[in-house]
Amino acid sequence: MTEPAFKSDFLQILQARGYIHQITHPAELDEAAATGVVTGYIGFDATAPSLHVGSLIQIMMLRRLQQAGGKPIVLMGGGTTKVGDPTGKDASRPQLTDETIQSNIASIRTVFEKFLTFGDGPTDAVMVDNDAWLSTYGYVEFLREYGTHFTINRMLAFDSVKLRLEREQPMTFLEFNYMLMQSVDFLELNRARACTLQMGGSDQWGNIVSGVDLVRRVDHKAAFGLTTPLLTTASGGKMGKTAQGAVWLNAEQLSPYDYWQFWRNVDDADVGKFLRLFTDTPLDEIARLEALDGAAINDAKKALADAATTMLHGAYAAERARETAESAFEKGVATDGLHTEDMPWGGTLDEQERNGGPFTERRAEALLKWSGLSPSIGQARKKIENEGVWINDELVRDPARPFSLEDVDPELGAFRVRLGKRGQIVLVRPH
Repeated sequence: MTEPAFKSDFLQILQARGYIHQITHPAELDEAAATGVVTGYIGFDATAPSLHVGSLIQIMMLRRLQQAGGKPIVLMGGGTTKVGDPTGKDASRPQLTDETIQSNIASIRTVFEKFLTFGDGPTDAVMVDNDAWLSTYGYVEFLREYGTHFTINRMLAFDSVKLRLEREQPMTFLEFNYMLMQSVDFLELNRARACTLQMGGSDQWGNIVSGVDLVRRVDHKAAFGLTTPLLTTASGGKMGKTAQGAVWLNAEQLSPYDYWQFWRNVDDADVGKFLRLFTDTPLDEIARLEALDGAAINDAKKALADAATTMLHGAYAAERARETAESAFEKGVATDGLHTEDMPWGGTLDEQERNGGPFTERRAEALLKWSGLSPSIGQARKKIENEGVWINDELVRDPARPFSLEDVDPELGAFRVRLGKRGQIVLVRPH
């Protein structure tokens, strides 16, 4: 199927870099973007102090909109966070206090300020909290005003509901209201800020279409929806999920070094795609980098890691992360950029046994647990047996492999513990 030839810079950029999955009214949106300033938004719930890298493609979509002369709105879900998006979930979210939600929003804003220019200009980004209107509605008022525009039949057909029910997982009536609230968000932004475009991931298509339909049906105004493809890695895994957990965007949750390492360790087949989606690297340079093969592909991975880390944490942090990684992996010398954990070497016999070894030694499973790369001795044992753990550059497959104080690297005064050949290194220092 031949891709449409867009005339607007905005859709041309999105198409060339691989962002487009579905558009509700492609010709109308293209015309609007080519002839004026399109205001578009993406919603982000504030369930944690940081978004993770799975949300980065949405952040980059807003960046592309601004780069093409549009106006981005970052919609923080101060109101919808109280309900919880059921999309892709098997269980209800825990309910957060208003204070926690507002604290999370303040923390998340610091990330958006790295990617967007905020201000009062016609194309400057703004951050809006949907609690400003959702919390003002009375229950009966909300149902009378908007409930008549949604049928249960159609809502049950949405993937966010249908898949949950097919898995026979309970879905509360509170969560069932989420799609109404998201649709009303679009209507409110259209009325107050002339917002005509809602964007999101492909799993949000049903909710986005509902918002588009509500704006067009109630106010008879232009409204468009656009989604990105479901983003997975070349190996079929979910983007942003690693053996160590989520890849957070705030430095307080994940260090710039660990963020750089995440991008450095992506699959060879993902380098070109990720450069297009997550960096501003020119397309001709990306074509050159993804054509590299053999050992040279590592240069492309480092270029990806450098560009992505620079965008989020700055050039100095990216340079330091690269130098730290090259010292640790290529030159065999760890630096103070690596994370360090202190491990008690003494203690009672019971404490010693729980931590993996007697007084004079520690087993590999204990070193892995103390590194923080595994939450427990039991999990550490499985990781060593199944995934491979490197301690002081030695591949360890036996969880009971003993390490004594004589095995400590004398220059570092610590063990170098790594989960997987190219995973994060943690220094475990005995005391």
